[in-house]
Amino acid sequence: MYVYDEHDHKIVQERVAQFRGQTQRFLSGELKEEEFLPLRLQNGLYVQRLAPMLRIAVPYGMLSSDQVRKVAHITRKYDKGYCHITTRQNIQLNWPNLEDVPDILEELAEVEMHAIQTSGNCIRNVTTDQFAGVAIDESIDPRPYCEIIRQWSTLHPEFAFLPRKFKIAVCGTEHDRAAVKFHDIGLELVLNENDQIGFKVLVGGGLGRTPIIASVIREFLPENDLLTYLEAILRVYNLNGRRDNKYKARIKILVKAMGPDAFAEKVEEEWAHIRDSQTLLTDKEISRAKSFFTAPPYEVMEAMDIQTSIASLTENNTAFAKWIDRNVTAHKIPGYNAVTLSLKPTGVAPGDVTDKQLDIIADLADQYSFGEIRTTHEQNIVLADVKTADLFELWEKCKKAGFATPTIGLLSDIICCPGGDFCSLANAKSIPIGEAIQREFDDLDYLFDLGDIDLNISGCMNACGHHHIGHIGILGVDKKGKEFYQVQLGGNSTKDAALAKVLGPAFGPDDMPRVVRKIIDVYVANRIEGEQFINTYNRIGIAPFKETVYAKAS
Repeated sequence: MYVYDEHDHKIVQERVAQFRGQTQRFLSGELKEEEFLPLRLQNGLYVQRLAPMLRIAVPYGMLSSDQVRKVAHITRKYDKGYCHITTRQNIQLNWPNLEDVPDILEELAEVEMHAIQTSGNCIRNVTTDQFAGVAIDESIDPRPYCEIIRQWSTLHPEFAFLPRKFKIAVCGTEHDRAAVKFHDIGLELVLNENDQIGFKVLVGGGLGRTPIIASVIREFLPENDLLTYLEAILRVYNLNGRRDNKYKARIKILVKAMGPDAFAEKVEEEWAHIRDSQTLLTDKEISRAKSFFTAPPYEVMEAMDIQTSIASLTENNTAFAKWIDRNVTAHKIPGYNAVTLSLKPTGVAPGDVTDKQLDIIADLADQYSFGEIRTTHEQNIVLADVKTADLFELWEKCKKAGFATPTIGLLSDIICCPGGDFCSLANAKSIPIGEAIQREFDDLDYLFDLGDIDLNISGCMNACGHHHIGHIGILGVDKKGKEFYQVQLGGNSTKDAALAKVLGPAFGPDDMPRVVRKIIDVYVANRIEGEQFINTYNRIGIAPFKETVYAKAS
């Protein structure tokens, strides 16, 4: 993983000192609230419903064990002993005291972490596939390009005050696990007919009040042109994006208004002026970035012997077999696996992890996965390089720590924003609804029979829980001061991207487990053998679900 150089250290340390001074001036009354607001947002600090919230950057989801231990220490010392994994792979502290935030940032800097550009109208944390570098369906490792974009965009003076926040995702796999079609810019790594590396460039995707699937504006962009082309896109947006209405300020609104072809033409015109500028990537710079993401010292193992051993263990242990089936992912190196640690046991807010658990995760990473940890869009944790021979031992330790819930990808592996329990923007609570649905579907055998189902919950139209792209999406809405929940069906975040459709009128909170049960009953009654929920929905449409859910009891 990337290691900071002297420039990175200097930037982060200067930012910490700067924000310490700004915070002191605010607390002493020298800065007014409206003056302090943009300054704190530039450092990832929000004021939420009950307390400040600090969002810590986790570039493309990668952490070292030392960094995780530092986060554990910070949650103990400055918070309430836990933190939250977000759908953008970042980490949030929900209870820090404002006066402690400069100290938190200083401690983070000790392990090459920060909160720069995790909020505000700038280029946010770049995200990618949680299995980047080890996925068997990967053609090109996206992480070096994510790091190049991170270095280019961090504190970029031209793009520090964009019309609205800006999000970039990069994908290098056959199956899109980074939701590139729902970002302001999505980059798909591809090879052309001459086996040259480049990008398919998509622009104008996003969720929120106006969900839109991104449009392709360039089929192939040579890798050396990555930054100049991104710069051209950002310049067109910066000059033409709406600034009079924040609800119409995202680049997706500009692309839709201009049309993808006209927008692409504008970008090409701008790019022609800057393509040969200093931002043009050299082969040397690309190689430098790639040098940070080399393979760890894998052992050469006899795959046949390992698989025979695992087969014997799963044959005699049903619980272990279920965990292998749902939480263990194939690896490109024989004898290794990527393991997902579930942060979704029933009764725990999805994505929450305690200080003690963080210390355990760091220890597990050191013992089983070369000291590396990854956060996921689904609010879980991945150890990417676990020996097959170590899986049973790791599983036993995960059980004790609460990480072995074998439901990754199933209905109860719910994506859920903090909602009204924490967020000042939320219309309704999300966490209790997720827990109620988990308790409704507590039969593990039944969940396995249902197969892959994405259930996403957002507490408001900002869609931090990605409800628009869940197979089942739930949106909290306010009706005359009371909490209600709108249900949507048919969303898809993969390369077969689709936006969910509203099922009908909203429901009260107590109705939600029953509503989801009826939706699942329709799927079970109509599926063809082996057919997943999203495929059944696409085949039969929304009408049967609507008819059953809203049918009056006889």
